Amino acid sequence: MTNLDNGGYIAISGNAAETQGRPDDESSPRDSAREPLLPQRKTKLRGTFQLHPDGYSYSYSYGPKGVVGLLHNYYALLCAFFASIGGLTFGYDQGVIANVLVMTDFLQRWPITPLQKGSMTAVLELGALLGALGAGTLADRYSRRHSIFVACAVFCIGSCFQCGAQSLSHLFIGRAVGGVGVGALSMLSPLYMAEISPPEVRGSLMSLEQFSIVLGVVFGFWTGFLTRSLPSSAAWRIPLGIQLVPGAILGFGCFFLPPSPRLLVLHGRYDDAMATLAQLRLRSSEEARHDPLLQIELLEMKVETALVQRVLNDGVNERDNLLRPWSLESELHAWKRLFQKKYRDRTWIGVLVMVFQQWSGINALLYYGPTIARSIGLRGDTSTLLVSGGIGIVQFLAVIPTILYIDRAGRKPLLRSGSALMALSHVSIALLVNLFESDWLAHSTVAWAAVGGIYTFTVAYGVSFGPIGWVLPSEVFPLSMRSKGVALSTASNWFNNFLIGLMTPVLVDYSPAGTFMIFAIACALAYFWATYSVPETAHVSLEEVDAVFSSSVGREDAQLKEQIEEDLGLRHLIGELGADYR
Repeated sequence: MTNLDNGGYIAISGNAAETQGRPDDESSPRDSAREPLLPQRKTKLRGTFQLHPDGYSYSYSYGPKGVVGLLHNYYALLCAFFASIGGLTFGYDQGVIANVLVMTDFLQRWPITPLQKGSMTAVLELGALLGALGAGTLADRYSRRHSIFVACAVFCIGSCFQCGAQSLSHLFIGRAVGGVGVGALSMLSPLYMAEISPPEVRGSLMSLEQFSIVLGVVFGFWTGFLTRSLPSSAAWRIPLGIQLVPGAILGFGCFFLPPSPRLLVLHGRYDDAMATLAQLRLRSSEEARHDPLLQIELLEMKVETALVQRVLNDGVNERDNLLRPWSLESELHAWKRLFQKKYRDRTWIGVLVMVFQQWSGINALLYYGPTIARSIGLRGDTSTLLVSGGIGIVQFLAVIPTILYIDRAGRKPLLRSGSALMALSHVSIALLVNLFESDWLAHSTVAWAAVGGIYTFTVAYGVSFGPIGWVLPSEVFPLSMRSKGVALSTASNWFNNFLIGLMTPVLVDYSPAGTFMIFAIACALAYFWATYSVPETAHVSLEEVDAVFSSSVGREDAQLKEQIEEDLGLRHLIGELGADYR
């Protein structure tokens, strides 16, 4: 472990980011053998570097993990927290629609069937599916921040339609248009957050997305709860209109966020990328020129970019036929690459984590909480609304410790334990409903036991598939495929969300016990999937996450990467650091 005091680095944590090398295009291996890449002047900012005994792999971090690490990286924390407002828009809609669908004025104005209720909820998810798929191309070609602004504008247009609806068709249009914005934000916000996060607290910062979603659920539900008794359409127009506020704040505020350094590298703007990286890591411009950790991180991005660009043009021999970035042909080729054998495993991880997240049943409870509360024997509007509102509060409380400790606990243990507890909760609820649904009045205690099962499930979800569902997709894809991969994963979320929203009212009306058993089976399958198919990505840098996939350690890829690392100078820089601070 490098421990540099008296003007150097102070070692404060050990295994933050696993890596195997990176480089700088201005030095050839031959030149770098003569001249040191690392200046002798050292920064006083804290950080650690460790060259492992094999002399090749290494670890580094900018600070500690957990709460102290978040405070140490306070600027990145603030940027990630602001970007996570995109998740707030999604969560708010989830929370508010449960109340709107049972409000007296709304039902008197537009009586709807269970299928219409499901369609009204699901149309937003269908729009979100389109938004998530389209946002990836926009984000790569222009910028993450400008794409966020466009998504916020679309979301606000849809919110205006919903708030001012004069007919049921206006409401459907508003939810579809708003869904496009919500879907784009659900892809763009975690993507941006992943690309600005230091490795030692990346999981915690990424969990802010789930935190914001849950915060939005709580805020949206209780806003509707407080306005539900108003005697006019204001009862539902006010909560639907309030969602304009976070959309506008994020839309205009995103221009004050720093650009993504990884996207700047992808565009070849290396000086700007270094300046942004220094800003995010709290280094001055003078310190940035001499900071070995910043040099390593930037070189890692350069190596990753060079590697994926060569892979993109793999098999194209003539210079004139090289694929131009962001052309239609290049875009289609990039989408096809997600399903090539080399990347298929990580694509399935991104898709399936969202499948299991949705089929766990969480959004069924959020969208139709009052309806499901009645199906387990609760009576009275106030009781059913309070119980369904409690789901959001329990989830909010559960996700807080996950944000703080997800990088310590790891992804895989949380997924396994969470899915097992969720499955047991659903099975217990299904059994209670099947045994006592014919006479709930005589078994009120059993009904509240079923409520306890719902809350137990919510806690398990809040510490597992809730936050990790947004963390994993941003971790498993390499730079050039990350926006496409995250977009596809988010599209999986919205497609399954669409199915849940459409089918839940019909399923609950047909068989409440059967509905909970469907969710139990999905959670059981999630346990086996997490156990046998999901790699552990905690403590692994974004650029080196390939190492956990068997498809990425093949001889050809490894040789190509090693050659790029040598060409750009990262191998020599790591060796120099190891020699200087052994």
